[in-house]
Amino acid sequence: MIKALARSPAGQRTIGRLVAGWLRLLRATQTAVIDPPDAIAEADRLGPFILAMWHGEHFMLPVARPDHWQVKAIISRSGDGEIIATVCERFGIGAIRASAGVTPEQIRRRGGVMGLIAALRELEQGAIVALTADVPKGPRRRAGEGIVAMARHSGRPVVPFAVATTHRFHLDNWDRAAINLPFGRFAFVTGEPIVIGRDEDVAAAQRRIEEGLDRVHARADLLVKGLAEPAPRSEWGPLARPDWGMPAAETSGEAGRG
Repeated sequence: MIKALARSPAGQRTIGRLVAGWLRLLRATQTAVIDPPDAIAEADRLGPFILAMWHGEHFMLPVARPDHWQVKAIISRSGDGEIIATVCERFGIGAIRASAGVTPEQIRRRGGVMGLIAALRELEQGAIVALTADVPKGPRRRAGEGIVAMARHSGRPVVPFAVATTHRFHLDNWDRAAINLPFGRFAFVTGEPIVIGRDEDVAAAQRRIEEGLDRVHARADLLVKGLAEPAPRSEWGPLARPDWGMPAAETSGEAGRG
């Protein structure tokens, strides 16, 4: 019965509303830890940016998003994507319905090119674009070319982002999706912004994104387990960026105070 419900559009929207209620319960029972403590203010100084996550660790984004962040999330056209889009809608997050692929046929069928165009438009208009860096269905935690193309063409920085909770379990699927549970700590971790040069090697850019995401996820895990304390302040330092990329919003030349 549950599988049948999840296959129908009405059922997917119902599940999405239930998941949204569950997320609100989680946040109401958890103690938030933001790392570094000035992460939100420092991110605000960047102007529009690309918020990168790993698949399976992205479900808490709707309740982690600061209220003043205008976020557009890239969400697949699948049934699972319809559920996630409903959740995001309940929290004021807009959806760009597309996902990446490995083959040209997958990219066409999943709306990858149109999704990239829409994301670039949103960034130009001042929105934060959130997406998972890895491509369904695997390999897990390997950045695809889509996020690199978005960063190259927009000139906007990629900000690695992780959310973790003390109590959770993982599904036995391709992305080891985390199912978050109430009580304990809720860690919101951002990493140093990553700027991708227009001529940068794609594989090198992918590795930098992967390393940044792995660092913030490891950090979030330590924080919710009580094995680390939040950094006293951001250590982002000056944001190295290509001359062709960044709009005038970053005239200070810094993303944070080193």
